[in-house]
Amino acid sequence: MRERIFSGIQPSGVIHIGNYHGAIKNWVKLIDEYECIFCVVDYHAITVQYSTEEFRGRILEAAKTLIVVGIDPERCTLFVQSRVPEHTELTWIFNAVTPVSDLKRMTQYKDKRQQSADNINTGLLTYPILMASDILLYKTNAVPVGEDQVQHLEFTRELARRFNSRFGSTFPEPKTLLGETVRIKGLDGNAKMSKSLNNYIALMEGKDEIWNKLRVAVTDPARKRKTDPGNPFICNIFSLHKLFSSDDEINTVENGCKTAGIGCIECKQILSKNMNIALSPFREKKKELDNNRDYVLDVLEEGRKFCSAIASETMKEVREKIGVIY
Repeated sequence: MRERIFSGIQPSGVIHIGNYHGAIKNWVKLIDEYECIFCVVDYHAITVQYSTEEFRGRILEAAKTLIVVGIDPERCTLFVQSRVPEHTELTWIFNAVTPVSDLKRMTQYKDKRQQSADNINTGLLTYPILMASDILLYKTNAVPVGEDQVQHLEFTRELARRFNSRFGSTFPEPKTLLGETVRIKGLDGNAKMSKSLNNYIALMEGKDEIWNKLRVAVTDPARKRKTDPGNPFICNIFSLHKLFSSDDEINTVENGCKTAGIGCIECKQILSKNMNIALSPFREKKKELDNNRDYVLDVLEEGRKFCSAIASETMKEVREKIGVIY
């Protein structure tokens, strides 16, 4: 039997090129090697203020986008977290064996406190417990993560050890699948690409939208004029060329930047052209799914059934272990 992996993405509104190249592209590669369960983790997304009407639509949009970019329902499982209530039941049980001090040490909690200073809710603190429940509920063997999630996965492993030590062997300790890490900065050149910072390019954005964003994106600050030579290795636009442009074009851009042979606008025009070539098939497939909502709902329902069966068995075992079945 193949080892099982689990990973999820929040329905935060759009899936951008940072999400794709940083995580989802790697998920697609893993499908043939592992038994893959992928999830739209909607409960993780409710720790911030949001419109409930928009949120309903974003859940389906996230699922459609995942299917479009290669999460093939014929070869893996795709479902929505909130449709399997055992996720939150296991979270409550894990709450009872998790020291608060462990949660307060989490780097992302500290970051989210700063980002949500006017809404520091308990969900921000206990987020890693829900994430651990997502993973352990399916007795996951391995988890594909980026560098920013390694701490959360180590927390999950520690939580599995703590539960097993107290109640008996129940959960495997999932290993980390780092793969090739692609960390993409936002168009501001400073922070990680993020919807909340409005420094992203969405996978489904059109040609004009992509160019309007690239046109004003930050480049090497030393290049104030076209005649000023630059350093492509500190320019975020050059890092995006490595994802979307051919080797010959990458060499042309690198040399042109160093020698002032091309300006930043020309560099961005080459990138914009190649981005559109890469992303246009996704946009076409997305149009087809937009007209086939029932298919997407069927995929998610089949995923729910499959995951519910596993989750039910796990929780039956957990309830017996902790002594609530009498």
